[in-house]
Amino acid sequence: MTKVLAQQLESAFEATDVRPDTGETLAQAACRALRIDIIRGVRSPDERLRIEKLKTIYNVGPTPLREALQMLVSDQLVRAEGNRGFTVAPLDLKEFADLTVARIAVETAALRLSIANGGNDWEARVVAANYLMEKEDAALLKARDGVTDAWEQANGAFHAALVAACGSHWLLRMRDGLHDQCERYRRASIYRKLGERDLHAEHQALAGATLARDADMACTLTERHFTLTASSLAEAASAAGADADA
Repeated sequence: MTKVLAQQLESAFEATDVRPDTGETLAQAACRALRIDIIRGVRSPDERLRIEKLKTIYNVGPTPLREALQMLVSDQLVRAEGNRGFTVAPLDLKEFADLTVARIAVETAALRLSIANGGNDWEARVVAANYLMEKEDAALLKARDGVTDAWEQANGAFHAALVAACGSHWLLRMRDGLHDQCERYRRASIYRKLGERDLHAEHQALAGATLARDADMACTLTERHFTLTASSLAEAASAAGADADA
């Protein structure tokens, strides 16, 4: 992906001091903080992650920071470059296309099981998540600074609610990992397409098909929903390349 697009996708969020949660090591807390900032775009794609700079930003010593960066290398959000240190993994369209294929396969498998197994409590959770999603979709149309955390939280809760009754711990674990990998791509895609995509209609149709127990339709809508995000980002990259060449 071009540097022009990467610059356009940076968010306005600022990092804060790392404070470990109960039972969390300083390295784990630093990993969590860096993960959030990479996904948000605070740490931009291809950015060099210099230890001295990160010490100042996160108020953490060099040893926990190196441990945190190694954890993020395992998660493929950071790249280790031998003696040159660490960089944020780039936004790569081929990588996102591959992630999207995997995500669709896992998400639709979990969704089918959830529709088959879900009871009244699951339906109530879907209805509640859909209500919040509807509000945040409306708010997103008025956003001027990119995709908000509130929208991301509502979107994550909405899709998690749909598959919550699937009954497979391993499917949900794989799904959560793919969700994290895809989030920064999704933020980039939606930011570039604000006002051009009817996310409200997509979410409402998906919730309706799920609550109607129409597994085939719900899975078709899920695949379309995720594929649109991937194509939107590809279009954004193409447009950024054209602007750079102009």
